[in-house]
Amino acid sequence: MRQRSLIAITAALAAGALTLTACGSRDEDGGSDSGGGGTTVVIGVDAPLTGDLSALGLGIKNSAELAVKTANKEKTVEGVTFKVESLDDQAQPSSGQQNATKFVADKEVLGVVGPLNSGVAESMQKVFDDAKLVEVSPANTGPTLTQGPDWQSGKKVRTYKSYFRTATTDAIQGPFAAQYIFNDAKKKKVFVIDDKKTYGAGLAGTFTTEFKKLGGQVVGTEHIDPETKDFSAVATKVKNSGADVVYYGGEYPQAGPLSKQIKAAGANIPLAGGDGIKDDVFIELAGKSGTGDLSTSVGAPVEELPSAKEFVANYKAAGYKEPYGAYGGYSYDSAWAIIQAVKTVMEDNDGKLPDDARAKITETMQNVSFDGVTGKVAFDEYGDAVNKQLTVYSVENGAWKPVKSGTFTG
Repeated sequence: MRQRSLIAITAALAAGALTLTACGSRDEDGGSDSGGGGTTVVIGVDAPLTGDLSALGLGIKNSAELAVKTANKEKTVEGVTFKVESLDDQAQPSSGQQNATKFVADKEVLGVVGPLNSGVAESMQKVFDDAKLVEVSPANTGPTLTQGPDWQSGKKVRTYKSYFRTATTDAIQGPFAAQYIFNDAKKKKVFVIDDKKTYGAGLAGTFTTEFKKLGGQVVGTEHIDPETKDFSAVATKVKNSGADVVYYGGEYPQAGPLSKQIKAAGANIPLAGGDGIKDDVFIELAGKSGTGDLSTSVGAPVEELPSAKEFVANYKAAGYKEPYGAYGGYSYDSAWAIIQAVKTVMEDNDGKLPDDARAKITETMQNVSFDGVTGKVAFDEYGDAVNKQLTVYSVENGAWKPVKSGTFTG
């Protein structure tokens, strides 16, 4: 999700030696543990590495680096050493676009992992697509990114063939949350709030449509300014609405204080949200009154997946200071998808990178398929993940506890 300048293409390019370098990585070699050979391939990582959402962004960066370290150690692609270039987008679309331009300018970058925010992705897609540089997001959930602005009417159009993601979309996450809240939690009156951003507004919209379809009542709606932390006015509206649950489309820096202030206003009801609030920082910000709050998140709990045991152990052994977070497993799988695409392209070209490596890797990504940290990793005709699993979490005893996993059934 963030930006960093890349080295100019050299004569080695003609010989098939393309490089990917990393800035802001844990160690000086950008995440490479062992030399795989004469060709260096750089994988860019764009994420919020500073600011309110850095807890998620650093987990994305670290996990992508771990994938690169693993590929180098195991010599996954014979003759290739992978490196990471990490750029900070601060969750700002303008920074993301600048980062995308920097990645594209460095001809050694053959793929990018990120970003975190759907709004940031919107600013990057065309830049990458024009350069035929593949982008694989571990966290974007906005449906328009892959299926176009009219996806809800059934008119799905894939605008950018270079864009893929390993996380499922809000077209599924919002309705999945609505079904759980209405059918399982038995909440019938909801107050819907969003932060007016691409992710938050989109998620609130898909939730609302399904909740109404089920017979639920929307007793109030409100938009908040994500730049403030004073939500006393909206908290009072929630209290007076008679709602038995709040659904918030947005992220944890605002969701935590919002939950706390709603309870303080006298509305002792749970706040529910999407994967954007599913972070331990939310629990810190919400305080003890956040007990019982709910979140959906993509996939099954990484800690409970047999396929993720090695990832969890290796991440711990690597000594990263930050947790891998909600998207760590997906970030690892996104980087691994790029690595697999590079491997296939080289195998099809006598062990060398072709002159049109970026275009070939983007084309190859459509058919990449493997068993990853998060389960089956593959992409449908829109570039969306074929893995549609989601999990509902509840705050219990100061931690997020999984309460139900499944897929949305419309």
